[in-house]
Amino acid sequence: MKKLFLLAFCLPLFISCESSDDDQIVCTQEFVYGLNVVVLDAATGQPLIEDVEVKATDGSYHEILHTNFGMEYTFLGAGERIGNYTVTVTKEGYQTYTSSPIAVPANVCHVVPQSLTVNLVSN
Repeated sequence: MKKLFLLAFCLPLFISCESSDDDQIVCTQEFVYGLNVVVLDAATGQPLIEDVEVKATDGSYHEILHTNFGMEYTFLGAGERIGNYTVTVTKEGYQTYTSSPIAVPANVCHVVPQSLTVNLVSN
């Protein structure tokens, strides 16, 4: 399942921009999320979705990440926004997780998605 998530996040990197013979770059109008976070129970390895809050912070910028149809086990955020994000994951009954800064760069067309898997430890 992890390989499927990785493939889903990396595929846009290969198809998001093209170069023609005259070196013009053609970008898609796809909206790319810079952060892709999967939250798992550390003991069981099962995905945690319900009542989980995933928050990304870059300086004074704060965003609550969300899930999308077709990517129910992945929290998405930092859409088309470069930055250095700290991700905080909270769920009642679990220890709060805070990441080291995660750099979200951009290529010529879109942000380059960064994936994070968080294994939450129960209290």
